[in-house]
Amino acid sequence: VQLQASGGGLVQAGGSLRLSCAASGRTFSNYAMGWFRQAPGKEREFVATISRSGGSTYYADSVTGRFTISRDYAKNTIYLQMNSLKPEDTAVYYCAADRLTTALAMSIKNQHDYWGQGTQVTVSS
Repeated sequence: VQLQASGGGLVQAGGSLRLSCAASGRTFSNYAMGWFRQAPGKEREFVATISRSGGSTYYADSVTGRFTISRDYAKNTIYLQMNSLKPEDTAVYYCAADRLTTALAMSIKNQHDYWGQGTQVTVSS
């Protein structure tokens, strides 16, 4: 499956952004989907995942209550709505897809079946 992430940019602390990740090439509903991020000098980390049905979501503690992951089956797209952004949210955000797995399993794995190209999010203080 091909993943195309978009929506990053520069925003002030306290602001909002919505990231999108469009999937193509395979049956969208067969894939758990997620967002991960990598800040300069740090390892890539889990942000949020959503199940194949969309009924289960998981979030990193650092973003719980501020970020929301969702998916649109008509558009084969997932979203990450990011509110109350903080400078520590600055990173390259990547979307990923895992076939026939759960959102919980995806949240604790380091390896994933497919990755998007990443989109830069910069939050200024």
